[in-house]
Amino acid sequence: MSAAIPLLLPEWRAPAGVRAFTTTRVGGVSAAPFDSFNLATHVGDAPQAVAENRRRLRALLPAEPLWLEQVHGCAVADAASTAPAPVADAVIARAPGAVCAVMTADCLPVLLCDDEGSVVAAAHAGWRGLCEGVLEATVARMAVPAAGLQAWLGPAIGARAFEVGDEVRAAFLVRDGAAAQAFSAGPVPGKWFADLYLLARQRLAAAGVLRVSGGQWCTHADPARFYSFRRDGACGRMATLIWLAEQRRGR
Repeated sequence: MSAAIPLLLPEWRAPAGVRAFTTTRVGGVSAAPFDSFNLATHVGDAPQAVAENRRRLRALLPAEPLWLEQVHGCAVADAASTAPAPVADAVIARAPGAVCAVMTADCLPVLLCDDEGSVVAAAHAGWRGLCEGVLEATVARMAVPAAGLQAWLGPAIGARAFEVGDEVRAAFLVRDGAAAQAFSAGPVPGKWFADLYLLARQRLAAAGVLRVSGGQWCTHADPARFYSFRRDGACGRMATLIWLAEQRRGR
């Protein structure tokens, strides 16, 4: 953890050169309801507050992240791109120092890396992106054998809080009947509780990624640490970031 900015560090067996973390809502200057470490420019927060929060984040990174315009789709960008704010919901990096980033406030951030430490990725996986194949598209874009990949699931809304309608369940079942395991009956007919973590594990397994860690949080149930759009409506966004460290050359 940073002394001033609490961070969630993935607990996974990533190669030594992989660096990654997720921010929380703590450690910034934004006022309520964005208090305090909001990193999003599109939620109505004061621009100067977001700029200061991003400055503090940048001090922890080797370069400015490639911030995406996230649209709940399955397009995958490259962090080496010089184009500002590409429309995408996932990003990969092969070049050391290029920082992948996604922002969330209930949707699921997913990090991936290969065992050789040659490519990393971050994906924004809400239910729409999961259903449309954002994780499969990210794995394909990484262009390495899926058996050599591992994933980490960051903080997202938990299965006891994420209520959805029949149409969401049906959309997943059309793709994969096993998705039924990720839905439990809701409080009234036509409503279901969806397990984003299980849905992500299923989609990753379908893409050949079987080593998956993380997935023990609920943003909705932890207002002290996490933003939650479903809980609060107007709120900030956390960032989940990953990059390859620069390799030091021996003398």
